[in-house]
Amino acid sequence: MDHSHHNMDHAGMDHGGMDHGHGDMDMDAKCAMNMLFTWSTKNLCIVFSGWRVQGTYSLIGSLLLIVLLTAGYEGLRAFTRRYEALHQQRLKAYTSPVHVGRDSKIELERRGKIILALLYAVQVFYSFFLMLLFMTYNGWIMLSVAVGAFVGYLAFGHDATATRSAACH
Repeated sequence: MDHSHHNMDHAGMDHGGMDHGHGDMDMDAKCAMNMLFTWSTKNLCIVFSGWRVQGTYSLIGSLLLIVLLTAGYEGLRAFTRRYEALHQQRLKAYTSPVHVGRDSKIELERRGKIILALLYAVQVFYSFFLMLLFMTYNGWIMLSVAVGAFVGYLAFGHDATATRSAACH
């Protein structure tokens, strides 16, 4: 069938009433994805489309949650340092690799290494999640991450082995 007689220029047509598969979502309600620094909270979604800032209260709640999440990361790091130190003390308590009590030194080393590897994996995942928060390029979110790092370091960074790092992990 020859359709060459149809005008294919649709630029002047009104597509306002057409359903383009967005359901009931208004086009203005889409998440804003900024690649440049901004302070705007209009259509701000934080990492997930469901974590949407819809007003002042949701912004404040989200910022407080981000502070807590970032402080929690510092808490996880402190817990890992304490577990590692305790694990080293347990290993030093063994003088030979023979069975003493329930576990051998080799089994204790293996279990400790697995737990430390798991804690490290959780830290890496957590740190990349925080990086995604920062990469919203929203000044409010970035400040919340920094405040959370401050609060977390005050709360959990009191031991001598606490390192200060801006790295993702």
